[in-house]
Amino acid sequence: MSEIYLGLMSGTSLDGVDGVLADFSANKLRVLAHSSAPFALALSQELLALNSSDKDELHRSALAANALVRVYAQVVADLLMKTGLNRTAVAAIGTHGQTVRHRPQSFDGTGYTIQLDNPALLAELTGIDVVADFRSRDVAAGGQGAPLVPAFHQFVFGRAGEKVLMLNVGGIANLTVLGPRLAEDVIGFDCGPGNVMLDAWCQRHLGQAFDADGAWAASGRIDTDFLTVLLEEPYFSLPIPKSTGRDLFNPDWLTRQLERVAPLAPVDVQATLTELSASVCAASVEQYGTDSKELIVCGGGAYNSHLMVRLQQHLPSFHVKSSQAIGLAPLQVEAAAFAWLARKAILRETASLKTVTGAQGARILGAIYPA
Repeated sequence: MSEIYLGLMSGTSLDGVDGVLADFSANKLRVLAHSSAPFALALSQELLALNSSDKDELHRSALAANALVRVYAQVVADLLMKTGLNRTAVAAIGTHGQTVRHRPQSFDGTGYTIQLDNPALLAELTGIDVVADFRSRDVAAGGQGAPLVPAFHQFVFGRAGEKVLMLNVGGIANLTVLGPRLAEDVIGFDCGPGNVMLDAWCQRHLGQAFDADGAWAASGRIDTDFLTVLLEEPYFSLPIPKSTGRDLFNPDWLTRQLERVAPLAPVDVQATLTELSASVCAASVEQYGTDSKELIVCGGGAYNSHLMVRLQQHLPSFHVKSSQAIGLAPLQVEAAAFAWLARKAILRETASLKTVTGAQGARILGAIYPA
């Protein structure tokens, strides 16, 4: 059986799709190729709008999922072209889908998580088996359904006898703590906003998708009063396990916080929002990362040099570095994780961690759509 799997990730930042073609021969990760594709503006705007209830959202969600999958199929085709591999060489595609609601344990005690996707269409377009809907089983088992990457982090980065810290800064930032006893000691949770508020504010005031290198934030002033207000958000003091998303951290949330302080220049808001991301991540590291001196950062936030500087300032006793330094590019980590999750599903192996999500136990994740 082939040990080549393909992972597709489109995250909270809504900027596009990352894909990784990975070889897991000898039960180790080797990235064969990476590809990415941006979302067209209309699709990005529709996916963002579908994070809130609105007219005809079931119809719109179905069509948005179809459009999303066509971008996925483009990335798959590009990865096969780059490597010269035939589709028959790929055991399966793992697709995350696009999260538009994440309310685990809410309302009826079980709650739900919704990722827009059409894995049946992706199987048709690519001729490759597809594994999708990774989060629902964990939620059904009483868990948060997120984050799912800590189990993958343990597979790739875990070191026996040593504590390893992984910080993924996507739209939402999540921390993984890999303990010295490996699987026995893994914890992971969402710290709070990563890039989600930074991107939204930058789009609103500069018309740009993101604050490249954090340059705009770096030119502003951190407003300590506003930062204090932001840090009063109850989510930050919740015990783990916990997860979050745009259901909480969205423009309406930001507007409510801004109403509590004197008017600020937009650039100072951006500087303070960046400091918020750095502060909540650093606080999580300090609380759970004792006995470690290194923090490995992945996700788009690893390319924000100003945010990386602020993290280092908050964590002077840690060496803050990009995952690139240990052989895996920051934008490849999550896509590679979903390739690995697809492999676990095909092999009928559990892929969730009770210590991370709070579920009743480890579960096999994902639904399989044969080509």
